Amino acid sequence: MKSWNIVSVPDAKSRSCICSLFLTLALICAVYFTGSALMAKDFRAFSGFTMNSTKQNGQCGKCKVPPPREEKQESHVTENVQNNKCQKKCRPLGSEALPEGIISKTSNLEMRPLWGDVEKKSPHSVNLLGIAVGIKQKEMVNKIVKKFLEHDFVVMLFHYDGVVDEWNDLEWSNRAIHVSAMNQTKWWFAKRFLHPDIVSEYDYIFLWDEDLGVENFHPEKYISIVREEGLEISQPGLDASKSEVHHHITVRRGRSKVHRRFYRLNRGGRTCDNNSTEPPCVGWVEMMAPVFSKAAWRCAWYMVQNDLIHAWGLDMKLGYCAQGDRTKKVGVVDAEYITHLAVPSLGGNSDVETVIKELDNNSLQGKNLSDSDTLAAPVEKFDNRSLVRRQSYIEMKVFRERWRKAIKQDQCWVDPFQSQEKRKTGT
Repeated sequence: MKSWNIVSVPDAKSRSCICSLFLTLALICAVYFTGSALMAKDFRAFSGFTMNSTKQNGQCGKCKVPPPREEKQESHVTENVQNNKCQKKCRPLGSEALPEGIISKTSNLEMRPLWGDVEKKSPHSVNLLGIAVGIKQKEMVNKIVKKFLEHDFVVMLFHYDGVVDEWNDLEWSNRAIHVSAMNQTKWWFAKRFLHPDIVSEYDYIFLWDEDLGVENFHPEKYISIVREEGLEISQPGLDASKSEVHHHITVRRGRSKVHRRFYRLNRGGRTCDNNSTEPPCVGWVEMMAPVFSKAAWRCAWYMVQNDLIHAWGLDMKLGYCAQGDRTKKVGVVDAEYITHLAVPSLGGNSDVETVIKELDNNSLQGKNLSDSDTLAAPVEKFDNRSLVRRQSYIEMKVFRERWRKAIKQDQCWVDPFQSQEKRKTGT
């Protein structure tokens, strides 16, 4: 008798359920793989955007030059556009439309001929003298400029009285740069015509007044001493026997090459001793004859306010531009010294002989003071320009108030000369 294996055949309802299950699984798989592909593409696009944004914002120097047009592929168009934007961000503002090779970021004050080839001369000047002048002090200015031109300085005259043509009879007049504006001081001129990018080719910038005697001053020797001593901000010492002295730190010390501080007993004022770390005891020069290195001037230019007139108050803060320790990098050069005649200028009457006689009767009688000499309070002697003196005091107070407000607003700024104890207490 035969045995039969009976295979049960699912009915129509069961077959319909199995088909539905397979279709559902297939649909789920299709959705999964499609979604994964789209997410990967979005992630790559997002990653590329983030990287390009980073390059644009902070790593512009790493941008690559786009390949030639014939080598571009459609897939690289977006990347090249972003690279172009990055490169433009690296350039000076306003130069984005120019090729990199044509951009000139700095300049100088060298004059060029109207026609013909440029004469081949010795290397161009590397130092600059800027001086505010009036026609009444023409003879004094002539002596100053002739001495500086002998040492290949670029000379820039700031005419505060508007008189320019009357200087043409001087042999050097056509070698100097003349800038004229009525009743403006040298700081007004310097802020507008001595931008750091313009004077970046000059190692030292002299910003002097016109009432200075230079019989005992040699610019080349002075610069040699400044380099040797590492001074970023300096001034020549004053001959006390012939000069009007307002601050004893500027007086020439006869037994030294350079001094950076002075000493004063506490007689109703501030004591200056070996422990002093602030101006005017140390790290300070007067504003009549300052000399800046190019790095120091780049910093100081930003500190000169647009409405600054006589620069009272600015002298107390110049040490922040000394490129380091102001007690070492700011000083007065004694070996090369000048005379401060204190001739009334900026529209005032001048009588040089009368001023010199008056100074001979009221000077420090030729004292040559060393760093160890103890000095009394500064000589309080001013000319008769009371309105100028009053304006200067007002300006000094305004500048100091601006300085305090600037410190409060800039939470990131830390005073490099403030002691750690003061930083902790906030004083």
